Amino acid sequence: MFGNWLKTTILMAAIVALFGAIGAMLGGASGMLLALLFGGAMNVWAYWNSADMVLRMYNAQEVDESSAPHFYRMIRDLAQRAGLPMPRVYLINEAQPNAFATGRDPEHAAVAATTGILQMLSERELRGVMAHELAHVRHRDILISTISATMAGAISALANFAMFFGGRDGDGRPVNPLAGILVALLAPMAAALIQMAISRSREFEADRGGAEISGDPRALADALAKIERFAQGLPLSPAEAHPETAQMMIINPLSGGGLTGLFRTHPATEERIARLMTMAQAR
Repeated sequence: MFGNWLKTTILMAAIVALFGAIGAMLGGASGMLLALLFGGAMNVWAYWNSADMVLRMYNAQEVDESSAPHFYRMIRDLAQRAGLPMPRVYLINEAQPNAFATGRDPEHAAVAATTGILQMLSERELRGVMAHELAHVRHRDILISTISATMAGAISALANFAMFFGGRDGDGRPVNPLAGILVALLAPMAAALIQMAISRSREFEADRGGAEISGDPRALADALAKIERFAQGLPLSPAEAHPETAQMMIINPLSGGGLTGLFRTHPATEERIARLMTMAQAR
């Protein structure tokens, strides 16, 4: 738990520093000060509101025991097995099979799954996937992943502002337009690198934790193989529009290259499956 709080603190500090660097490029010392203040305010806002923002990006609809009884009861059973409070439960009306967890702590957590994953997976496989998401909640990964998603989007927007509107230095002279373009290109890369430093190892840990919660490592391995196979041909529109959120998903949802490739933060699915199968054989 302390490690994740430390990572979150480092992430927030890095984001504020990046905001300051972009602000200095846009407007010298005064621009840096304004950007630092803006970055700090964004961190506070993201802590309290980023989870709901991500859920709105995906047009996720909250469900309960009356509207999605089987799925809701599955989450409740897994949460009890994990020793967690009952999270809010959401469905996303998208064909691509995928799922994620969000929130600032286990007491304010939410899990979301696409309708595609409910249709495509067996009950065993779906339990494995949702146990993986609850492992993220138990490991307190959800705060750092949600904040990094929303803040990376804000950094990219600020970088685009730098490209299109340029800026002036402390003496009022125009900033070199090439420098502005460089910032616009580097800022999203920096945001993606921050996410990659956080995301890859935690997926292995969530796989291990999810296998322990569900008691069925093979089911999660089978689910990952099936999701990987079908997700390639089924675009997830909200993820394509907001690639900074891709790192929250159980499997990378992005189909394109270019800048979206910067947000590919998941380890190789084959390696994840191999580790789970090793767990299954050891049981």
